[in-house]
Amino acid sequence: MVSTFSTLFYIKNERRDKNGKAGLYLRITVDGRRTSISLHRKVDPSKWDSRMNKLKGKGVEAEELNRFMTTIRHKINRIQHELIEGGKPFTALDVKNIYLGKDKEVKMLLVVFDEHNRQMKKLVDKEFAIGTWKRYFTTRNHIAEFIRHEYKREDLPFQDVDLKFITRFEYFMKSVKDCNHNSALKYINNFKKIVRLAVANGWIARDPFYNYKVKFKWVDREFLSTEELQRLVDLEINWPRIDMVRDMFVFCCYTGLAYIDVKNLTQDNLVRNIDGELWIEAKRTKTDAKFSIPLLPNALAILAKHKHHPKVMNGECVLPILSNQKSNAYLKEIADLCGIKKNLTTHLARHTFATTVTLSNGVPIETVGKMLGHKNLRATQHYAKIINKKVGEDMAILKEKLTSAEVNKKTSN
Repeated sequence: MVSTFSTLFYIKNERRDKNGKAGLYLRITVDGRRTSISLHRKVDPSKWDSRMNKLKGKGVEAEELNRFMTTIRHKINRIQHELIEGGKPFTALDVKNIYLGKDKEVKMLLVVFDEHNRQMKKLVDKEFAIGTWKRYFTTRNHIAEFIRHEYKREDLPFQDVDLKFITRFEYFMKSVKDCNHNSALKYINNFKKIVRLAVANGWIARDPFYNYKVKFKWVDREFLSTEELQRLVDLEINWPRIDMVRDMFVFCCYTGLAYIDVKNLTQDNLVRNIDGELWIEAKRTKTDAKFSIPLLPNALAILAKHKHHPKVMNGECVLPILSNQKSNAYLKEIADLCGIKKNLTTHLARHTFATTVTLSNGVPIETVGKMLGHKNLRATQHYAKIINKKVGEDMAILKEKLTSAEVNKKTSN
């Protein structure tokens, strides 16, 4: 049983700063053994009353400091009472560690990240897409590599994650991993979720992202022009696998679907609307947002072209598409055959639907956003900016032509 317990505030006269002030400390004594805690306050020794254990006077400085010490003493006494109620022997150092928070289990960054990823993996296809889990898995590996590179360690306590850690990680992603600005920030956004998890659970006192602002840079999204899209539609292809990739790409150009959403389409997603027309009704794999898309004649023609394929007839899919990796490889060959210089990818088809097929033809931005499965218009407005930029470029060309014509007219006169 504890027989003695006491606290005492004191100053260290032998360690004064350049202004002559001494540091304030709290001494905790349990059963004759003592330990001290620095309170990170400076006191004028001439104003310190060592007998009364407080600052002399009734000024603002004295009242504030004395209230502060009273609060500290209450906290220490509460810790002592809780330890006594626990029924186990304790020391002055135990009281000190509890007050400083050192009694709590130290949470390691990568351990927490791994646990998050394990839980997320179990929810793949229930709450998360496999691609989402892969991004967090990759982010974790980048964090691990960064810790080894910068700190020469295999893991770090979560308490060591601060603003400096985040900014150095951003620099590491750009310099060592050779990521562009937006890619680096996407990894940092994934990391932010893990940090917010630590804040919510009380593993770190404050959010290190509080003063960190994520600012993505504007990136022009490529898309096919009307002429380029028609060239691709009209292209004669004698290789079945390449022909299938072209058809899948064109189907996405006229529906706005991402590759994974086409892959997941079944006959149940093809429904007759009230007007008798065939529509696609489904959820985006990436965001779980619902979307409804009326099928345009070009998309209907592609479905009809492949309706007798064994996989389609067995109900496995509506289009027998290849893997995303192989599709993107074949699209490079298709671009060469069409004389298209742009970097064709399966996702460029979605951009083409949003710009060339819909917005450029006067479809309202709200309607386009709904068909794309965007949860808010901000994502769709990115495409609208592209259209506005194209209008500006076209008008600049027109202005140049008109100016040139005016000059020629004056010259001829």
